[in-house]
Amino acid sequence: MGAMIHVTDKTFESEVLHSSVLTVTDFWAEWCMPCKRIAPILDEIATEYAGKIKIAKMDVDVNPVTPERFGITGIPTLLVFKAGQLVETLVGFLPKDRLVEKLLPHMN
Repeated sequence: MGAMIHVTDKTFESEVLHSSVLTVTDFWAEWCMPCKRIAPILDEIATEYAGKIKIAKMDVDVNPVTPERFGITGIPTLLVFKAGQLVETLVGFLPKDRLVEKLLPHMN
């Protein structure tokens, strides 16, 4: 199983910003259909790139502070962090091949 975790406003900094590997934070909500469509793709990526990438999921309805901090206005939004720095922002549903294409350059 790959590195996929649920984060909160309280755990975001330690789990995402201090992560030793590339971390994708998926900002989602239970009622969001595109969020439900992208979830299994993120699961697959977490498994296939285990050790190179961590997928962090944050429910925006339960954790309002972090989404506001990063200006999240639509979901799903994926924020990609490398060494604590935001390196990519992806908004909306993306098929797996396009998502991997966006992430691969940051895995080096």
